[in-house]
Amino acid sequence: MSATPGEILRKKRFGAELNETEIRAFVKGVVDGEFADYQTAALLMAICIHGMTERETLALTLAMAKSGDTLHMEDVPGVKADKHSTGGVGDTTSLILTPLVAACGVKMAKMSGRGLGFTGGTLDKLESIPGMNVNIPIHAFKDIVRKVGCAIVGQSAELAPADKVLYALRDVTETVDCLPLIVSSILSKKLAAGCDVVVLDVKMGSGALMETEEQATKLAQAMVRIGNLSGKHFSALITDMNQPLGNYIGNALEVEEAIDVLSGKIAGDLRDVSLELGAYILLGAKAVETMAEGRRLLLEKLKNGEGLAKLGEMIAAQGGNPKVIGNTSLLPKARYSAEVKAQSDGYVAAIQTADVGMAAKMLGAGRERKEDAIDPSVGIILRKRIGDFVHAGESLFTVKFQDSAKAAGAMTKLRQAVRLEKQPVPQPKLIRAVVE
Repeated sequence: MSATPGEILRKKRFGAELNETEIRAFVKGVVDGEFADYQTAALLMAICIHGMTERETLALTLAMAKSGDTLHMEDVPGVKADKHSTGGVGDTTSLILTPLVAACGVKMAKMSGRGLGFTGGTLDKLESIPGMNVNIPIHAFKDIVRKVGCAIVGQSAELAPADKVLYALRDVTETVDCLPLIVSSILSKKLAAGCDVVVLDVKMGSGALMETEEQATKLAQAMVRIGNLSGKHFSALITDMNQPLGNYIGNALEVEEAIDVLSGKIAGDLRDVSLELGAYILLGAKAVETMAEGRRLLLEKLKNGEGLAKLGEMIAAQGGNPKVIGNTSLLPKARYSAEVKAQSDGYVAAIQTADVGMAAKMLGAGRERKEDAIDPSVGIILRKRIGDFVHAGESLFTVKFQDSAKAAGAMTKLRQAVRLEKQPVPQPKLIRAVVE
């Protein structure tokens, strides 16, 4: 006989450990409505206050993963891999490492989400490519992964439906930053999606969910531990988000930058993180024996153009125009452009990444609510990074916009985002730690 909502609530209210049966009953109740929203909200708050043991967190993760359909990928030959980022600004690693890893022979079966907040999510970025379809049935998704080696599509509503209910309530009850709830939310969706190897990119800094390295490390350790207990291969990198990862912020702009990286036109932090994440995927998939070998192989696929060609194949398979990989002018372009200039000489000492993301959202590159429309053409180009010297009158940001009133507000926000100092400033360490 399963426990009632009241019994489960009372137990957690006093900080006791819930058993697997009680947690399964809770998740089932969330999905079928047996738990009222106010009861679920009360339990979330109790979890937030008292925490969860590793056993509880694993049980919650597995119950959420099994709360709806699970994607069985056994009929797709080879190792299937995925990557998840906790979110940042100018973070287009998925569009770079997905085709590169596929070009190395490991299948990338990536299910992504929409953006809510700063800029669009991976799906929004992809949809700025003319004709690109990210809403593909499961059988077609698997077929593309089988034939091309990679696909990036929207997550089915039937996968881990408990998370959708719990996340909506967490959002309005100030329980979003609760560690066991973050872990179960992220991992349940990854486990339901059926991949063998998952690499996590856990961001820390002024534009991340976790502001300190200590918080990010704690989250990464919990996710890797629980993920590996589930029987899959998980690892995590803790990466810096004290400035945007790439120099382009905005949906079509980020696609353009990803293509430029894969074309070998530009290097920098975005490329470096993409290669590092990709090397951990290859290592986890046993496609290489060392990280150094993984980096070399990915760099080879970048330099010989196979990664870029694979991106074109994926775009074509998902209905998009593959010509964009050779001609980024086919992507949506904003009508107007303006510069945010430095008021004095100095070294860039700090960039408030969240403010840069907020400015992009003000232009229309992100959304406040899920139903909001995104303008794929607008965005921001970062002209200087931490440690760079800038002269008075030199451009800090280029703003691409359609609406001058929106641009005025965004430019004010950007002026506040950068701090200059007279003395030289070291560049921030990009990869802070690795958790395996």
